[in-house]
Amino acid sequence: MEIYLDNAATSFPKPPEVAKAVYEYMMHNGATAGRGAYERAMEADRMVYEARKLVAELFHFNDPKKVIFTANVTEALNLAMYGMLKQGDHVITSSLEHNAVWRCLKTLERDRGISISTIPATKEGFTNPDDIAKAIRHNTALIIFTHASNVLGTLQPIREIGAIARQHKIPFMVDAAQTAGVCPIHIEEDHIDLLAFTGHKSLLGPMGTGGLIVNWDGKIRPLKHGGTGGDSAYEYQPEYYPNKLETGTLNVSGIVGLREALRFIRNEGLENVLKKEKEIIAYALNRLSEVKDIIIYGPKDVEKIVGVISFNIKGISGEDIAYRLDQEYGIMIRVGLHCAPTAHCVIETEKEGTMRIGIGYFNEKSDIDSLVEALKKISGDY
Repeated sequence: MEIYLDNAATSFPKPPEVAKAVYEYMMHNGATAGRGAYERAMEADRMVYEARKLVAELFHFNDPKKVIFTANVTEALNLAMYGMLKQGDHVITSSLEHNAVWRCLKTLERDRGISISTIPATKEGFTNPDDIAKAIRHNTALIIFTHASNVLGTLQPIREIGAIARQHKIPFMVDAAQTAGVCPIHIEEDHIDLLAFTGHKSLLGPMGTGGLIVNWDGKIRPLKHGGTGGDSAYEYQPEYYPNKLETGTLNVSGIVGLREALRFIRNEGLENVLKKEKEIIAYALNRLSEVKDIIIYGPKDVEKIVGVISFNIKGISGEDIAYRLDQEYGIMIRVGLHCAPTAHCVIETEKEGTMRIGIGYFNEKSDIDSLVEALKKISGDY
């Protein structure tokens, strides 16, 4: 029996309702949303709008038309950063960012001359909000933070950071790739101006889905220009949402699947999803500690992390272990830098990387038992 422990990359399995909804749409509708007045097209448009409403509801946001669908969280982050930042702007970010943020910022530094302040974190991945306040300059145009590190799992103090940003009238953007669908996020109470999310991780939806929630009145230039289904005679991108930032044919089949995933989470209850994952995380931290010479990175406190646990075993290659776990035991984990080299600099694993398990809603304690027993056997061979 195969065991999937890479939910931080993408969740698996998905709720059966998700696959069924995609199949039903493709087999019995198949029309483009917002591109026709015939019944199927209008039905497709209704499905997309229902998904917008469910996204807005999950994050306690009251304006579904400002839920912009993208191909993934990376596109959402690029859309905001390229659309907002201009020559000479200053940005504050964490030292734990995924390359979806970091590479974008570095490219803008090179091409537009922005400056970047990277806020230090402890080896467990904790950030002091006071350091953010001290880093603010007269030209600070954006504060952007991951909600939870995809290497350490550490939750960042977004509400405190958002309050600082709001006090200084600086837009605050959150990368919720690792938290959307499992951690409570409140757009208004957390003082979030822009929230980037992906559909295929803890939201339990299909790949190719994600989005940007815009809770900000400032100017965002479109990343793409093209057809929106309306105002076709107008030569430029419309100024109203969602069409301003959402162009071209939408991934309606994926969005329909995401709609069902959001309904599943709503029916299960976000608090129940979080409770179950915390139970598995706590169990995993306890059982992994039994493995000889293991090094577990990040906090060992379930209240301070999501279901991401990175580790190494002294003297043994992580690549070798991950390969044997897959080939000999049918256990799938991630190994390497996890597209977040700056986070590895924090824990001094930038050369070797780490092994990482990503715990999801459908994992059970028995999965952890199998992993630990396999690790004990493998490490005993060296």
